[in-house]
Order: sequence, then structure tokens, then C-alpha cells
Amino acid sequence: MFLILLAELISVFLMIVVEKKNEGGGCQSCCNKTVTFVRYKAFHLIEIHFYEGIRGEMKKIFRFSALSFAILSLYSPVDGYALDLYVDTNTKQIFSEPGPGRVHLGRFVKEESVAARVESSKPEVPSALPAPARVVAGPMRNVAAVESIATGKGQAAEVAEKSMHEKLVSQVSVLEERVKEVEKIHGTFDDRGLHWETKDGKFSMSLNGRIQPASQYNFVNDPDPALGTNTANELNSGMNIRRARLGVEGTFYKMWDYKFEYDFSRGNGSVGSGITDAFVRLNHTDALSYKLGSFKEPFSLEEAASNRYLTFIERHMSVNSFVDNPNTYKTGIGANYAVKRWQTGIAFQTEPIGSWSSAATSVNANGNQNRNNGSGDSGWQGIGRISGRPWMIDDTKFLHVGISAGHTDVNTQYRADGTMVGEGQIGGGGGMSFFAFPGTNVDRTNILNTGNLSTGALSDPGRRQVTSYDRYGAEGWFVHGPLSLQGEYLRTNINGIGYDNEHLTGYYGFISYFLTGESKAYHVRNGAANRIKPNRPFHWNGSGWGAWELAFGYDYIDMNSGVIAGGKADMIRFGFNWYPHSNVKFQANVVHMLDINTARTPTGNIGGYSGGAGARTNGWNNADFSAFLTQWTVDF
Repeated sequence: MFLILLAELISVFLMIVVEKKNEGGGCQSCCNKTVTFVRYKAFHLIEIHFYEGIRGEMKKIFRFSALSFAILSLYSPVDGYALDLYVDTNTKQIFSEPGPGRVHLGRFVKEESVAARVESSKPEVPSALPAPARVVAGPMRNVAAVESIATGKGQAAEVAEKSMHEKLVSQVSVLEERVKEVEKIHGTFDDRGLHWETKDGKFSMSLNGRIQPASQYNFVNDPDPALGTNTANELNSGMNIRRARLGVEGTFYKMWDYKFEYDFSRGNGSVGSGITDAFVRLNHTDALSYKLGSFKEPFSLEEAASNRYLTFIERHMSVNSFVDNPNTYKTGIGANYAVKRWQTGIAFQTEPIGSWSSAATSVNANGNQNRNNGSGDSGWQGIGRISGRPWMIDDTKFLHVGISAGHTDVNTQYRADGTMVGEGQIGGGGGMSFFAFPGTNVDRTNILNTGNLSTGALSDPGRRQVTSYDRYGAEGWFVHGPLSLQGEYLRTNINGIGYDNEHLTGYYGFISYFLTGESKAYHVRNGAANRIKPNRPFHWNGSGWGAWELAFGYDYIDMNSGVIAGGKADMIRFGFNWYPHSNVKFQANVVHMLDINTARTPTGNIGGYSGGAGARTNGWNNADFSAFLTQWTVDF
């Protein structure tokens, strides 16, 4: 009987062990279930043979059960519950594998597994077992083992809690690092536009731009009728986008800054001509800087000011003719020194980018960036300006004075047979021309025009060739609170074959007054006008109405000199400006021509004139013209 019982127990034991081992083996929960099943089987057999009087054999069965429990406990590796943990000394993160910079924390037991071991170590007594059998099974529990496991559970819980704390600390630390990274970059909106910079100030970037919708209504428009096949001489009324610019500027490593700007409303038929500023600048000190690329030539008070800050919608005729129309943005190198009371700028520059005028030396299909065959070397210039505030109480009360000067070398190209490239057509042959329009902002067709100052073949005894021109300027600006007075005188001397002291001159002056008490602002680095900030910005439901300014000015230009017959004219302007906010401005101007004298301008395509330009200019002789202009400026 005993052998049968023993054989049955062993077979059951081996069957379970083999089955569990095939499923992955070594699992503590499987061993616990095995022990429980063996005990249950023993108790069941005892119940069957109990009443047959085999009490002695039953004791052996209990010993065998205890031995089976011990064997299975040894058979199941304890390491199945243990986990080696490592902490990264930099990030404080917890890892289960060793690695660089990781320190071993120890071997830990998962809390839930320990609890499961304690529970599973308790024998499951069948409810059908008689009371005596349950009494007998009680003393067989290893009380010491249970207490040991319970103690282990407490230690594991403590270790798990410590591990969880370390994990939370690590996660918080990582989060703080990420917050610090985000805080290193600050975004703002100010006079520079949408501006971002790192917390240490080493890197920054600003996205800015402007749009200027404009309108023009000509209520007096009375030139002579056009001749032959020429188009009408009258200027046109209408609307357009005067400027639409988008740019980016910023700094890197504090001492370098950069700027790139593109104007989508200009171009003269080439993509390259839309580029205005495109330079990199090295700031030697806060006052001294050097730049390389495309930038404004340092000449003239009104030209130095951004078109966003002009008192009138358009610059005055002499500034437009001698500085802006030939494209003031030229490519080269320059230096600038500016402090609060004075500033100076010098530059060595070549021709502008793109087909900047009808006298451009290179017009080709490559965006006018390459010197095409026959273009020759590009022209160059040396130019500079110095200005300051000799009298100054504060930024609202000062006297500004300055002078400008520049020498420009001009390139004129000839073919192998001696004829001039571009003669009788628009563009491509070099030389130089100057022209003017009456302060309009939609139809800016020329009413004064010198024609190309290089004309005729090399063999022509009457030919003229401009080899260079010299420009000079004197400026003054007085500001006393809301009152401002500004004026300039400009002169351009023409040098070359067929010229003898010919010169073009112009000047302007105007007065402006802020009805709301603001004052003209001063840009130190540029030595020119700056952004107006209303004392009380406009609000629909508030008492602020922005800044209100009135202006009146006189403008004169003379391009008749010696053999040059470009004409002369003078005009007056009335201006009203409303600044609801510092980034928004509305302007309304009335322009009235006092006199236009173009009687000497030839009517045919001779003497440097082409495409009917001479006849058109001549048709404005003694003409009457008046116009009403408006323009919004929104910049960011």
C-alpha cells in the first residue's frame, strides 16, 4: 500500500515538474502551485487510507511532502525576482543594464512579486478535508520562512519606494533641464519686428517687413499732347503697392549681425533688383562697425532715413534724382562710427544688383548677377557722410548738421566698330542718366530727363562720354519739441569727354508740427529720422487718437547745365500724417508744380535720348500739374 502511494506521489511530482519546465521553468509561482498540489494530493490520499489504519505510513507521507517542498524551493532560482539597477550620474535616470557613467545601486525585488510569494507560500487546504487533517497540516507550515519572507517584503517595499523616489527626482531634473532650454530663447515684438534671441544674448533673429498701399489722383494734368507714335504725356491716376518688403536680420556671437531684405514691388524686370539690404556686419565696438554686401550708400539726410519715417510720401526731387533713382543700394564694403552726438559713414561700392537703370552696364538672362560679354568692368565709387548734433539739450531739442561727398566712376561700353552699346535703346550700354518725377507715388514717370550722358560713336566728333561724376551735399535739421525744420542742398558735377564743368543742382526745405505734442525721433546710427511713437495711441473705445502732424515744403531741381538739357522744375507740398500706432502711419499729400521748364530738351531720339523720352520731357514744358496722394504704411 505504501509503495503504491509513494509511486503515485512521485509520478504526480515528476509530471508537474516536467510540464512546468517545458513552459519556461524556474518560475516561483509554478513551484508554489506544485507544492500546494502535492500537499493536497497527500492529504487526499491520507483521507482515503486514514480509516484503514495506516497512521504510520501517513507520517512518512508528510515528511515526503516537506522534502518535496524543500526540493522545489531549491529547484526554483531566487534570481528570477531580483533586478540589478543602475543610475546615470548625469541625468539621474534609472537603467537595468550597466553602461558608461552608470553606478550600480544594488539588487532589488519587485514589491508585488514578494507579496505574491508570501501568499503563494501558504498551503491551500481543500474545504472537503476533515477537521483532523487541517489540524495536522497547520504545524507543517514553516513559520520562520514566512516571517523571513514578510521581512523581505518590507525591505523590498522600502527599496521600491526609494527607487520610485529616485525616478521621480530624475524625471523632475530632466523636465527642469528642458524648461531651461526653452527659456534660453525669448520672443518679443518691438521696433525690430518679431524678435527672438537666446537668453545669453549671443544669437538673435528678427522677422520684419512693410507694406505701403498707395493711391494717386491727378486733379490738374495738362502737358502738351504726345507727338507721332509716342504714348500720351499725361500721368495716370490709380492705386498700387508702393513697397512690399520682407526681411530678416539678427546677430550671432554678439559682435556679428546680418540683414537681408527683398522688395517684391521693385525689380525693373529682373529678380536681382528686388534685393535691397543684403550684408554682414562686424561690430568692432558699440560705436564702430564694418559691413560687407549690399547696403545704402552713406549720402544725404533724407536718404539715410527709412521710407517708413519720411515726412512726405515721396522723397524730394533732388534726393530722388541724384541718390535714390540710380539705386542707393550698392554692393561693397563700408565702415560706420556712431555715438549719441555724431556719426560718420564711408564706403567703397560698385554697381547695384540687377538692372538698376537704363544705363546699367550688364543686362542679361542670369538675373543680372553675372557680367555678360561686352559689359566691361563694373563702375565703382568712394563715398562718405559725416553728421552730428552740435547743439543738443535732449532728444526732443537739437540741431543736426552734416555733409556728404562721393566720387563715382562710370563704365561706358563700345563695340568693335566704335559704336556705343545700347545707343538708341533702353539699357545695356553703361553711361549714366538722371531723371525726376513730381513727387508722385503711383505713376512715377519722368517729366525731367537728361538722357544718357554717354552718346555717339568713338569716331563721332560731337560725341560725349561721362567718365565719372562727383556728388556733394549739405544738410540741416532743427527740432524743438513738436516743431521740426529740415533742408538739404545737393550738387552733381559731370566729368568726361565733351563736358566742361556741367553740374546738376537741387534743394528742398520743409517745416512740420505735431498737433498732439510729439517730437521727431532721432536714429543715432543712421543720423536721420526714426520711428514716431504716439503719446496716446489710438483706441476705438478710449481717449487716445494717436499722433497728428502737419507739414509744408518747397522743392527745386535744375538739370539744365551746359550741353545737358534735362529741364528744371519747382513745386510745393502739403502733408498730413496720422500715426494711430508706432507701426502704422497714414499720409495724405497735395503736390502742386509751380514751374516746369523743359524747352531745351530735344524731341527726337538724339543726344542720348531714346524711346521718345526726349519728346515726353519736352511736352511737359510750362505744363500744369497737381495731385492728391495717399499712402498707408504698416511695418513690423
